[in-house]
Amino acid sequence: MKPVIALVGRPNVGKSTLFNRLTRSRDALVADLPGLTRDRHYGEGRVGERPFLVIDTGGFEPVAKEGIMHEMALQTRQAVAEADVVVFIVDGRQGLTPHDKTITDFLRKSGRKVMLVVNKSEGMKYTSVTAEFYELGLGDPYVISAAHGDGVADLVNEALDQAFAQRPADAEELEPQERGVKIAIVGRPNVGKSTLINTLVGEQRVIAFDMPGTTRDSIEVPFERGNKHYTLIDTAGIRRRGKVFEAIEKFSVVKTLQSISEANVVILLLDAQQDISEQDAHIAGFILESGRALVVGVNKWDGLESSDRDQVKTDIDRKMDFLSFARHIYLSALKGTGIGPLMRAVDEAYAAATAKLSTPRLTRALEEAVEKQEPKRKGGTRPKMRYAHQGGQNPPVIVIHGNALEGVTEPYKRYLEKHFRDTFDLIGTPLRIELRTGKNPFAKAQN
Repeated sequence: MKPVIALVGRPNVGKSTLFNRLTRSRDALVADLPGLTRDRHYGEGRVGERPFLVIDTGGFEPVAKEGIMHEMALQTRQAVAEADVVVFIVDGRQGLTPHDKTITDFLRKSGRKVMLVVNKSEGMKYTSVTAEFYELGLGDPYVISAAHGDGVADLVNEALDQAFAQRPADAEELEPQERGVKIAIVGRPNVGKSTLINTLVGEQRVIAFDMPGTTRDSIEVPFERGNKHYTLIDTAGIRRRGKVFEAIEKFSVVKTLQSISEANVVILLLDAQQDISEQDAHIAGFILESGRALVVGVNKWDGLESSDRDQVKTDIDRKMDFLSFARHIYLSALKGTGIGPLMRAVDEAYAAATAKLSTPRLTRALEEAVEKQEPKRKGGTRPKMRYAHQGGQNPPVIVIHGNALEGVTEPYKRYLEKHFRDTFDLIGTPLRIELRTGKNPFAKAQN
């Protein structure tokens, strides 16, 4: 198995900057504000031929007893428990703090191998930047600059040496876990996205806290159900553009939209106890534009009286009529009801999005559609459709060839889309129709 390195420290010491450098990504949000990272965040890194996993954690408050800081502390404790080596990061410019001593006490009791790392040391002499940190009793500190990369390669190589030294000589090397279908769970803040992930995986994997905006990063969570592999993505709640004041939330919105684009299937989570808003429709519109397979999850269904449920369904159908191709699953993420139907709908949507459609079958379906309803004439000429083939997957793209197809109207394209969807049972995925008109061999003779 790949060795696991956990990055731990008080807020704003550069953990996420180091995470991004180790993973050669911008997967962790970075800004000069304390408390930016809240959940533990996994990434893959490599030094030469040596791969490893790295966990970014939030600012650690070991003594926090309640609120969001307590939830963050639980996440960090779990990361330490999962790690082979803990990289404890302190700030060389700010110096030793009582907070650092509190974290040291916890790490010493954890039983994990701890490497003390002094960050933000660029331009400073080793002796001057490390002197006071010997007081922590964690041995010789490693001096780095996560922002500039100074000393990072040596640090990681030493961490990997330490990790392998602690493993049995006959430890089995396993293949990386299959990632499976990538599912992004998106929606407005506080609709229950993190609670849904925790219910699916059966543990407190991401913070579920009754405060809008708790999740700021997009967190990937490997998950297995019914012998099938998935990767769940818990994303920051998307707010209306006019409501996004903090730079943090602007970063989070971008990451959420990126997660939608990179997913195989998106679960759009709605709150049954709140009105369907324009923002819900905006999120749905982006999913549709991205071509992602989609399942609409209506959460907190258990909290509604039966007399109110029909009204909610009617409201969703009216305001989300452009998502008629997607399954609507009514569930309670907190109580775990509706989870089976939700995952079956995910599998169905993924199968539809990646379906392989043969040219003969597509052409026959096209002929049937035209036979039932021909396209309207335009300027005395009726579009002539000759054959169809598949031009892409996820979403499926159907390319139709013929003559004078520039005359095909949008309503007729929607008719064709519905006919193909019904014929091939394409539930849960958008469908693209492309029209390609062949060249007229007599065009030059007529000029």
